[in-house]
Amino acid sequence: QVQLVESGGRSAQVGGSLGLSCEASGRSFNDNTMGWFRQAPGKEREFVAAISRGGVRTEYEDSVLGRFTISRDNAKNMVYLQMNSLKFEDTAVYYCAADSRAGSRFIVLTTENEYDYWGQGTQVTVSS
Repeated sequence: QVQLVESGGRSAQVGGSLGLSCEASGRSFNDNTMGWFRQAPGKEREFVAAISRGGVRTEYEDSVLGRFTISRDNAKNMVYLQMNSLKFEDTAVYYCAADSRAGSRFIVLTTENEYDYWGQGTQVTVSS
């Protein structure tokens, strides 16, 4: 059975950093787009970042651009999200997601409905 499991969520200070990881199992996602979404209290789930097949292209939501970095390790079937210069507004449950199909090296998915597999989420809490 395909599973995505996030880890690394914790409390952090404004301006600080932390890294999240997502381990996939059940099949390889080396040729598939993977991404991160988040849901803050009282808000709907939103796109954060995505990375294409081979890591050729990445995309970021405007609010995290320049602060967050998505990366992947195909040998480990994992995707990561490094978060720097944290803001209070980054507080949310963070979810990793994967497409079920082999994708383009040059196109990434940024819409929730385009992803097929989801993790259970990991909580990130940023305090001022």
